[in-house]
Amino acid sequence: MTGTDPDTLPADADNARAYSVSELAFALKRTLEDQYGFVRLRGELSKVTFHSNGHVYLSLKDERAVLDGVVWKGSVRGLSVRPEQGLEVVVTGRITTYPQGSRYQIVIETMTAAGVGALLAQLERLKARLASEGLFEASRKQPLPAMPTVVGVVTSPTGAVIRDILHRLRDRWPCQVLVWPVVVQGEAAAAQVARAIRGFNDLSEGGDIPRPDVLIVARGGGSVEDLWPFNDEALARTVAESRIPLISAVGHETDTTLIDFVSDRRAPTPTAAAEMATPVLSELRAGVAELSGRLHRSGGRIVGDRQGRLEGLGRSLARAPDLVELAEQRLGLARSRLGSGLIRNIGAHETRLARISGRLQPSLLSRPQASGSERLAGIFERLVPALSRRVSRAEERLVAVAARLKSADPGAPLARGFARVHRADGGLVRRGADLRSGEPVRLVFADIERSAVIEPPGGGPQRQGDLF
Repeated sequence: MTGTDPDTLPADADNARAYSVSELAFALKRTLEDQYGFVRLRGELSKVTFHSNGHVYLSLKDERAVLDGVVWKGSVRGLSVRPEQGLEVVVTGRITTYPQGSRYQIVIETMTAAGVGALLAQLERLKARLASEGLFEASRKQPLPAMPTVVGVVTSPTGAVIRDILHRLRDRWPCQVLVWPVVVQGEAAAAQVARAIRGFNDLSEGGDIPRPDVLIVARGGGSVEDLWPFNDEALARTVAESRIPLISAVGHETDTTLIDFVSDRRAPTPTAAAEMATPVLSELRAGVAELSGRLHRSGGRIVGDRQGRLEGLGRSLARAPDLVELAEQRLGLARSRLGSGLIRNIGAHETRLARISGRLQPSLLSRPQASGSERLAGIFERLVPALSRRVSRAEERLVAVAARLKSADPGAPLARGFARVHRADGGLVRRGADLRSGEPVRLVFADIERSAVIEPPGGGPQRQGDLF
């Protein structure tokens, strides 16, 4: 040993066994691990590094000292809080050394926040990070189904929460309920709830187990520490990725957890979540009955309106006898003029022939006369059948017009059960709106006439299709 006064050395120093560096380093390691096999420390995290191999390297510090620490990959998933810079925590583990660098460190096995304030501070930082990623945006939230047939519930199967949800669903809406049992408190809660949400989403349409139309994640009230599993980042991301609309109902109305911000809807209580997820069957039935009544009333009004319009159009048509008489007059006039016209035409031709016959020699007139006679006879023979055909066609059109006029006779509807409405002075009523309450009217039927008085609107019951 250099630099040491020989007079101060023990008498047997020269005979002491010389340790190798490795022997001493590992001897110190065993001594520390035996002496500090379990320690519990409180401090502030710094230099937090998540290595690619899954380990987490960090430092614990207070006002006067700094201690290196490591969380092996197998222990990271079991930590109740995520290691973050500046977070005050309480850790448990064992002290060991790193012989290659003459350093000692703590191998951390558990880690919890040092207090509620530290938990809330960590939660605020996590919320800000997720909000910056857009996980809280209203545009990404899915609408809830109007009438679900299957409701999935993720909660404890033994608490009052599931009984309240089932009771409310049974009262409001008959549907199938699938319960995925999980623990809702403790270190395993977040992982189990996330696994249940993924399990419901992985169900296929039309499979043996029906896929829920909506999910409810529910838990009763509790302290911040009790509800802390629902602030887990991995669980929040699972909720945000759910393809099935999800309602969060964790705690009481004043409790807020991280999944409330990423879920599609937040319910103040588990019972309120059941009400959000389903409609009220009795209210739907009442609504359908109301719509059915309105449909029948509207149909009746349309029929009545069309009937009134048809009667008005019928009254505006001309009388059939008038149209038939006019056509008969025209036909009679044509018949009377036809015979006299033919006779006058023949007489005119005869007169002309007589006038010119005196100036013609018999020898010159014989052939033209014979030819003209033949032509005149041929014309007469063709003229008479042509006129007969024209008269026949005119008669056929007249018969068709008479039939149409008869079908348009305003008196014909009376034989089918309709009636005409006349005022007291005999005037025809064309619109019901022109009548006053209390005004006397006369109803003309096919076989008889009756008197009536107009009632005010709403004055008495009316049958469907009444005129007033």
